[in-house]
Amino acid sequence: MTIHVDLLLKNISQLLTMRSSGPRSGKAMQELEVIEGGVLGITNGKIAFIGNDCAEVEATMIIDCEGKLVTPGLVDPHTHVVFGGSREHEMALKQQGVPYLEILKRGGGILSTVEATRKATMEELYEKASFHLDRMLSFGTTTVEAKSGYGLDRETEMKQLRVAKELQKNHQIDLVSTFLGAHAIPLTHKEDPEQFLEEMLALLDEIKAEQLAEFVDIFTETGVFTVEQSRRYLQKAKEKGFDLKIHADEIDPLGGTEMAASLGAISADHLVGASDEGIQQLAQSGTIAVLLPGTTFYLGKSSFARAREMIERDVAIALATDFNPGSSPTENLQLIMSIAALQLKMSPEEIWNAVTVNAAYAIGRGEQSGQLAVGRNADVVIWDAPNYLYIPYHYGVNHVNKVIKNGRVVTERVEIRE
Repeated sequence: MTIHVDLLLKNISQLLTMRSSGPRSGKAMQELEVIEGGVLGITNGKIAFIGNDCAEVEATMIIDCEGKLVTPGLVDPHTHVVFGGSREHEMALKQQGVPYLEILKRGGGILSTVEATRKATMEELYEKASFHLDRMLSFGTTTVEAKSGYGLDRETEMKQLRVAKELQKNHQIDLVSTFLGAHAIPLTHKEDPEQFLEEMLALLDEIKAEQLAEFVDIFTETGVFTVEQSRRYLQKAKEKGFDLKIHADEIDPLGGTEMAASLGAISADHLVGASDEGIQQLAQSGTIAVLLPGTTFYLGKSSFARAREMIERDVAIALATDFNPGSSPTENLQLIMSIAALQLKMSPEEIWNAVTVNAAYAIGRGEQSGQLAVGRNADVVIWDAPNYLYIPYHYGVNHVNKVIKNGRVVTERVEIRE
């Protein structure tokens, strides 16, 4: 029986399907379905055929992969892609050992991004975020989580969320929106953070009515919000029908990881300071650990999240860029894969699970993104690499040959030949 498809990918060296019925944890993160010499057919933007033989397949268009690796599009489950301004001038201060609080006093740090984001129009924020999303797409990322959190007031937080919604409508990348109004304590509320949290909670009905966010997040850390404040805030958000994500234990082991597990959060993010008990509770709860090694690397810290212990205790791990202007200004998830190999000591198999299937489940897109299976959207990357081991191994460059989004080639490497 002859199968007709719109687009056929043939002569694939390795085809990673990443097929899974849920997030992979512990030893299961070593599992990969690899089809050697595979073929992939696409019709009407959906995957129509996966196999080893294309003898019975007719195609309107054929891409000869010439022995290249093919995988699902990457998923970046933690970014702050909508913001104003940039903070390159702070790098020299950090290198000189100027403390972050001093940088804040000089008008830098997160508060400078807040000021720039408040001043920016929706159009300016849209164009800037679109530029960064284009770059993410060029690196093979096809689904992205986008947080607010650079407003710290009603007007700007809503502006960020509305920009993200417009980008979801218009950009080729799929966006998943998170409300992070509780990202920091504004100067106006330094003496009364509880009042600020109440003001952010007051936005939830409007956010829900406009369908501006699926998740609510909070920064639980020394000098920001306590575990007790965070728990009350997140419980109220949960009562409003939002799913939960938490910036937890990035620096100090305050118990944010344990709180995330007890509240049934979909993910707990950062976790550099997560305790043994917190890691154990993550495994028991099924909350996904979203690790951000690019942030640790960029800030020059020596201690990374304990990925090996998490995996040994059966935690599901995802990886993300944490793209933001202050602590991880990179759109390149491939670079994060290399840092995960070198600093988190994750195996290539674990890394691929962490940037596809687990990352998708960490933002509620496990049934749509991060896997190649018949009937799913055809989000596919063809890599200039012969096998999946090569991508985290050869760091600092873009290995993408072509990105296919919903069955259409949306970006490809330009070949320069004599």
